[in-house]
Amino acid sequence: MNLSVSGIVVFSIPVVMALAGCTNIENHDLQKLSEDTATIATPVNDTTIIRSGEVIPEAVSGKIISETVNPDSIVAFARTLIGIPYLYASTDPQKGFDCSGFITYVFNHFNIAVPRSSVDFTNVGKKIAIEKAKPGDLILFTGTDSTIRIVGHMGIVESASGNKLQFIHSTSGNAKGVVITVLGDYYRSRFVKIIRVFSDEFFK
Repeated sequence: MNLSVSGIVVFSIPVVMALAGCTNIENHDLQKLSEDTATIATPVNDTTIIRSGEVIPEAVSGKIISETVNPDSIVAFARTLIGIPYLYASTDPQKGFDCSGFITYVFNHFNIAVPRSSVDFTNVGKKIAIEKAKPGDLILFTGTDSTIRIVGHMGIVESASGNKLQFIHSTSGNAKGVVITVLGDYYRSRFVKIIRVFSDEFFK
């Protein structure tokens, strides 16, 4: 919109702010968390594969279009990013990831658009019982204050066997980056739910 005041044309430019990152519910003071583990796998140094993903527009419909991608491919690619440091509100592997920035980068590598903020995954996909979780499912947590039952952190289920579930995520805890973590007491206290964004056909 243009306004004219005393012969001077003033241009009004709308400013749009986007919510990014793991939401401000997640504590970003890099405090140490007892179950943020050391990395379990070795990063792959093929920068043409790891660092060439282009961030595409985020999903806003509540449905993630992923029918042509096998969840095993998602997990395999996510593992190649282990060791990349934590950086709030970033999707750039050259600098680091926050939790949802990591998810965004992994899925965008396969041209799958996802929400940019962890809280926006609350009503996405299909809820899965924890004992039926499979690699490639997404696991949602509260922020570091588990009494606030709003999604503030997330990861990708990396493996699930019996009562042992491991997930890969970018953490601001003592590991300060992309790691694989066992779902133990600390993260169970923050656990919200597991969601499936891939077809059940992949998990048979």
